Amino acid sequence: MLACRADSPHGSSLHLNPMTWTRFKTHYYQNAELGLALDISRIPFPDAFLASKEAAIQQAYADMAALEKGAIANPDENRMVGHYWLRSPQLAPTAELTKEITGTLAAIKAFAAEVHAGKILGSTGKKFTQLLVIGIGGSALGPQFVNHALGRPAADKMAVSFFDNTDPDGIDYVLGSLAGKLPETLAVVISKSGGTAETRNGQLEAAAAFKAAGLDFTKHFVAVTGAGSKLDQTAIAQKWLARFPMWDWVGGRTSELSAVGLLPAALQGIDIQAILDGAAAADAVTRSTKTSENPAALLAIMWFYATDGKGAKDMVVLPYKDRLLLFSRYLQQLVMESLGKEFDLKGNVVNQGIAVYGNKGSTDQHAYVQQLREGVNNFFVTFIEVLKDREGASFDVDPGVTTGDFLQGFYLGTRDALSEKDRHSISITLADVSPRSLGILIALYERVVGFYASLVGINAYHQPGVEAGKKAAGGVIALKLQITDKLKASAGQSFTAEALAAALSAPEKAELVFKILEHLAANGAVRKIAQSPWFESVYSA
Repeated sequence: MLACRADSPHGSSLHLNPMTWTRFKTHYYQNAELGLALDISRIPFPDAFLASKEAAIQQAYADMAALEKGAIANPDENRMVGHYWLRSPQLAPTAELTKEITGTLAAIKAFAAEVHAGKILGSTGKKFTQLLVIGIGGSALGPQFVNHALGRPAADKMAVSFFDNTDPDGIDYVLGSLAGKLPETLAVVISKSGGTAETRNGQLEAAAAFKAAGLDFTKHFVAVTGAGSKLDQTAIAQKWLARFPMWDWVGGRTSELSAVGLLPAALQGIDIQAILDGAAAADAVTRSTKTSENPAALLAIMWFYATDGKGAKDMVVLPYKDRLLLFSRYLQQLVMESLGKEFDLKGNVVNQGIAVYGNKGSTDQHAYVQQLREGVNNFFVTFIEVLKDREGASFDVDPGVTTGDFLQGFYLGTRDALSEKDRHSISITLADVSPRSLGILIALYERVVGFYASLVGINAYHQPGVEAGKKAAGGVIALKLQITDKLKASAGQSFTAEALAAALSAPEKAELVFKILEHLAANGAVRKIAQSPWFESVYSA
């Protein structure tokens, strides 16, 4: 039976006690052609809720249709938003764009084929067997997700490593794994502007490593970047192996099906056409304006209900498949960078967003599921179930029971255990983890984000907060240079952090000066004499 729950922010809601087969049948979506199913029955929305959001979701359909036809969907940057054209180039608003997309895809496939065939070789004439991808954010998260989900070490044509940060120790760790293999390593540098500091730093670190190994790095480097960018100019001037385009109408978090993700995947040996075909198939289904037949619309409406349309609850993503471990990290950027906005489209302060976290099942049953069931109820769960266990047959670990049976048992058991405690969940079921199904999953969530943004009236396609962080980081680097210049010019003189900040005419930056000095001292760039209390410690060149 269905009963009212008094504490719902929506007034009269539904607590499923127990979950009923009737409700499941009513709110279970299945698409055999996609190999996709969606269960929203464990989000306890009242019977009238879907109808109450119908006008709003119809407007979201209209907004999305305009976006796909080339309308300016990112008004802050006066840009079109065209990641949907990447898997259906014929839908691009101009013949020129269609030609660019199809031409780039053909060039990616041709380049990968020539690398695999040994027609493109490294500076010493060795065949490329290793791939180093250098990027950050959307230029790394998508490629990492696909690499982990679809990689098969025994069959992959190239082994893939990543520089995805400006952490020197992390860079050294990756270079250590490539020790002795740099002559057969191809590096793909991904940055739309070419000015992203983390990627630029990784590029320079990689080039230095190739030089130290006596190699001509330019015969190992490929650029994925915007036409005319700093990176593009560098690649042309240094005569890198190849250049592939990034377009200003594709944001980083939706760039996996552009050269950003397709080139690394193709080089790894993954069937990129199958990924694109899966995404195109999902797009065709999620363009439906019949809400009950549109899984992306249903998901967006469930997000709205679960979070009260204000981000009131977090989204916990639990894929019951090891290969989907990185999906929550990928979704963190897609969802949080898209929806985490201070202002709505009318300029009102709304502080929108949905926090995303997760790992994988059943690992999490030995980690934070305890809190999910019995702690603060500030979340909703998205379970992802994959029906196919593995290639080939499984043996029985108990009579008549396989490891895959146990995995499904843990998923279904955890879902019920959470429901018993009024913890709400959504389940997505995939037939398998394959290039096609991954394309479906990527396209599904891209569309959900777009629909939800329309429901709450925000711009999902800009990221002013990220830009603010980059500017602040630039200020820290400028201050670091001022500090080192001042210390060098004051040979034989020691300063406390406070005194040095005053000497730089920036007493309000004493804390920043202290943090920078501590970092410089730890790395041998300045001398420190520790004092008590700690803020009386002095530093010198």
